Amino acid sequence: MQQRESDKMSTTTLRPTPGGVGCVPRIVGEKLRRAGLRPTRQRLALGWLLFGKGDRHLTAEQLYEEARAARVNMSLATVYNTLRQFTESGLLREVALFGSKVWYDTTTGPHYHYYVEDRDEVFDIPETMLPQLTVPGVPEGMVVAGVDVIVRLKKAP
Repeated sequence: MQQRESDKMSTTTLRPTPGGVGCVPRIVGEKLRRAGLRPTRQRLALGWLLFGKGDRHLTAEQLYEEARAARVNMSLATVYNTLRQFTESGLLREVALFGSKVWYDTTTGPHYHYYVEDRDEVFDIPETMLPQLTVPGVPEGMVVAGVDVIVRLKKAP
């Protein structure tokens, strides 16, 4: 009897990676269920790529290319839709820098980012390097939903 793709994934583990510990695909399924998402084949495959390599920042296009390299057959539209669902359910955080370009961050808690213009790369600012930020007062009837700090970098001349 031929084993289904999702069954194969549930018995495979990723090795630990430099950015974090490896991720067992079964754990991805549990993570999706806890977020209120059904663990479909596409969600499991993209979740495995996203969460199996530690803390990451990547665009939909980068994830699509990783999926193609891993021989996961899906459209770019499916990648965008899945990233939107993961973001809406709290599994990912959007980092919008300019225009319509958006990075997706696997670390969803409060933190800040560097953006390296020359390399088109986003990464976290270590907490030890954070200045003490004071959030200005907010108008009556409003609350602070979040504070996004992005420090843009480029190679020195």
